[in-house]
Amino acid sequence: MRIDVLLNKLCLVKTRSIAKNACDKGAILVNDREAKASLETKIDDIIECNMFGFRTLIKIKKIPEGNVAKKDVLDFYEIISREKVVE
Repeated sequence: MRIDVLLNKLCLVKTRSIAKNACDKGAILVNDREAKASLETKIDDIIECNMFGFRTLIKIKKIPEGNVAKKDVLDFYEIISREKVVE
């Protein structure tokens, strides 16, 4: 599944276009590499999101087949760390 679609399905961003713009600006890293919006994600990928004033590291546990209910999103990833970015 594309990284921009995955971020949207897992409720990490509100829309796919926000995820695409974040990728275009270099705010999304997958396995320590800048991710283009079209990057295909896999199980055990480490995703770093530098958005909304936080640096969040997550590990993908499962790839969703379709839409995911908000109450079920933690079945698909685990949060490794989340820290406030000081500018």
